[in-house]
Amino acid sequence: MIIVMQLNAQEQQISAVIEQIRAAGLKEHVSRGAELVIIGAIGDEDRLNPLAFEMLAGVERVTRVTKQYKMVSRATQPAGALFKVRGVEIGGEQIQVCAGVHSWFATQVAQVTADAVQAAGCRLLWSRLERPAHSPYEFYGASLENASALRALARQSSLPFVVEVNDVQALEALLAYDVDIIQLGAQSMSHRGLLRELGRLNKPVILRRGLASSVADWLLAAEAIAAGGNHHIILCEPGVRGSLDVATIALLKRETYLPVFVDVSHASTRAWMTPHLTMAAVAAGADGLMIDVHTARVPAVDFGDQSVEVAQLEQIMIGLRAIAPALGRKI
Repeated sequence: MIIVMQLNAQEQQISAVIEQIRAAGLKEHVSRGAELVIIGAIGDEDRLNPLAFEMLAGVERVTRVTKQYKMVSRATQPAGALFKVRGVEIGGEQIQVCAGVHSWFATQVAQVTADAVQAAGCRLLWSRLERPAHSPYEFYGASLENASALRALARQSSLPFVVEVNDVQALEALLAYDVDIIQLGAQSMSHRGLLRELGRLNKPVILRRGLASSVADWLLAAEAIAAGGNHHIILCEPGVRGSLDVATIALLKRETYLPVFVDVSHASTRAWMTPHLTMAAVAAGADGLMIDVHTARVPAVDFGDQSVEVAQLEQIMIGLRAIAPALGRKI
């Protein structure tokens, strides 16, 4: 059972809920987010009467959840999540496009790309500072030393900045640079230490689906973050071996209240396919898109085949503006 407290709930009201859970012989799990306090009752829920909790002061709603992922279940927040990152709304009617390059290797790349992304109408900028290459001969990306320059660029462009991490050390280093959104790479979706640390943050987290992970595995990883108190979680579907799992987008919108992004570049593996998958993802209910981009002045050195040119990005944005109203959305 999940008890969601009101935004202005007092400590004594939270304590009253906990006491009632313990009186029934169950244990409590309290998740304190920046906005919500969610209390989970762990044990035999048949001993609990939902009406008894609904009558308590400070309680917003009580929900029975049979799934393992209770805090991120759609039943917890039927209306869906909605939060802002530096003024950019995540999870509402507006579909967000997050564009950038896989790896910055020079400040010049960052500047040119950021200007192009902003001019196209995208509201989020992303990159990996380092990435786990599959081959020892592949480009590994820039080092964390570039984080300071990238933060300055993001502030200059007024674009919230997304950076991917894959280990605790990189996370600790990035926090010093006030990154707006932390993305957890697919290789690290099951990294329990990282999930715990991300749960303690007051920063949004993009959680990419792990390699060969089921939807249940994915949502349980999100549950681990939410259990730590961080409820600003964005799920990102990266595709499976070069194909987009469109059905999963619709399933997630039914199973969880968390916003759903789709990495259409990773799913397509070829730039010419990206516009088609972009439209398919939005039609299936995606709240945001992640797109790799490069410019003619500074070509991509990493994942170049799947990176669209600026002109293609502009056409994608035009297409999105055309179809979004038909879906009750906007760009």
